[in-house]
Amino acid sequence: MQAIAEKTCDLGGLGFKWAMLILIYSELSAKGAEGYGLILSSAGIFHKLRKGHSGWEIWIQEEDLDRATFHIKKYAEENPAARKFEPHASPDKFQWITGAWASVLLAAIYLAVGENRAFFNTLFGASAREILNGELYRTVTALLLHADASHLLGNMAAMALFGTAVCSINGTGGGWFLILMTGISGNYFNAVLHQAHHTAVGASTAVFGAVGMLAAHQFGRKLKRPGRGFKAWLPLAGGLGLLAMMGTGEGRVDITAHLFGFISGLVFQGLFDFQGRKFTGPRAQWVLMVFAGALVLLSCVRPLLGSGD
Repeated sequence: MQAIAEKTCDLGGLGFKWAMLILIYSELSAKGAEGYGLILSSAGIFHKLRKGHSGWEIWIQEEDLDRATFHIKKYAEENPAARKFEPHASPDKFQWITGAWASVLLAAIYLAVGENRAFFNTLFGASAREILNGELYRTVTALLLHADASHLLGNMAAMALFGTAVCSINGTGGGWFLILMTGISGNYFNAVLHQAHHTAVGASTAVFGAVGMLAAHQFGRKLKRPGRGFKAWLPLAGGLGLLAMMGTGEGRVDITAHLFGFISGLVFQGLFDFQGRKFTGPRAQWVLMVFAGALVLLSCVRPLLGSGD
């Protein structure tokens, strides 16, 4: 998804320079695009139809997203045979490199920790015993630490790829908020499983959370389309294949953390696709991004504040 800018858009005789349009629908037939276009026109919503690589697309002004969603959902409810409206997340012009930002952050933390990794792993790692004793901040901070350079590089590459993909469907704020939640959830349930004598670090739990989210989203989209049948399950099979290839192996691979992250991704994305599309607006995206950032920051300073006894 990308935003397009036009030099002039004539809206009722008024010229608006650089009016930002956002993509709300893609992969439509010409008849489907024309039908939805008529709905938007009847509601007085400016829009443009564009022929894309895989079908017709509908673009509107960002401030009209909520109104467009309302009118097309209303039409879909009154006409069950029509394909349900599934708006894209509001765009961010830097969204295409958002995964790279996260990777750079992981690298910066790794360099800042330096030779003090053992100390930081003890203080911030996902120790099952300490998490179950109430130090829940470790489910967050463990995602920021890595055992060595190869561990870091693998997660940087995966986060750049899968993190960006998740943000392309959920928005930058929504995407990173959900990825963080899958990492937290995966680390917590992994601690519940191990109970004690287990400590883990690394962003891979969140990486496989992102993989699970992508699989769940594609599964949901395909399941809604008539005649898909068995093919609708292929994204889930693909996600499990990636989990098997990348999430298992020899050495200190925490297979159960990867599995819990993947399952968390399936659950969180399913919930977001079912109820969370109200959070795709620009204001909601900023709120989710700030909340995720604040949660990470507070988790990092929590052990420095002491137990409070």
